[in-house]
Amino acid sequence: MPTGSPNTLKGWATMDGAEGFARLDTENFPTFEPGTVWLVGAGPGAPGLMSLLAYHAMQTCDIVVYDALVNPDILRWVRPGAELQYAGKRGGKPSPQQRDITLRLIELAKAGKRVLRLKGGDPFMFGRGGEESQNLAKAGVPFRIVPGITAGVGGLAYAGVPTTHRDLNHSVTFLTGHDATGTMPANVDWGAVAKASPVIVMYMAVKNCAEISRALLAGGRDPDDTLTFVSNATLPNQTVMTTPLGEVENFLEQNMPPTPAIVIVGKVDRWREILDWYADTQRENPIG
Repeated sequence: MPTGSPNTLKGWATMDGAEGFARLDTENFPTFEPGTVWLVGAGPGAPGLMSLLAYHAMQTCDIVVYDALVNPDILRWVRPGAELQYAGKRGGKPSPQQRDITLRLIELAKAGKRVLRLKGGDPFMFGRGGEESQNLAKAGVPFRIVPGITAGVGGLAYAGVPTTHRDLNHSVTFLTGHDATGTMPANVDWGAVAKASPVIVMYMAVKNCAEISRALLAGGRDPDDTLTFVSNATLPNQTVMTTPLGEVENFLEQNMPPTPAIVIVGKVDRWREILDWYADTQRENPIG
């Protein structure tokens, strides 16, 4: 990239004659080689939160194997002629087995396809990207990881909830609310988690939220602490619901937060009064 005065940079920015997004057509993006798999994060939902590398992959792939949490509006941007294959896994619903998905990725790559494995959020944040890339490596299939914005950070930003704030917390705990069987993770030390950080961010935790809350309370978490549900984060139908941690069970008897949702424990809700920016006309644009 050229360096120098602002005038020099301005000249470099316009020297190809293209304007707007068309300028990206001349950029030297990594080559999506036949026989490779790109594991790409599609972000928390809003199409505009995808990365340039994710968009590039959608313009050059042969086939897209996509998850249930990928916004269908994103798939409109896949190049004409590319094949779409659904591989969504949703709790309590008929879903393809993870082993079958991984074998399919290997099969397609070995057939010479440029395979885009498109995942909601970030592939390595509770997205099984580590498992899939591990098996690709064992099978000798080249792959690339393209990180995405995870809902536990970007989704909370759309709810006016900073994941960290120096006046409240200098640490945060991320965890999943269910294990491979769909039940509350048994190998989590909930007593330690209860005291580990001022803010806890949980993925896929709505189903087991009452049980998790009991475990956190038993571990010494303050019953007056706030539990916040952010559903459909970054989308026009985003909703936010809060309840004291000690009243979660009664709350859930009367309310069922829509899923997918991120669950936050901690007094981060105090910032929403002034940081709740994603409202009214801001939601009219589905790009984000």
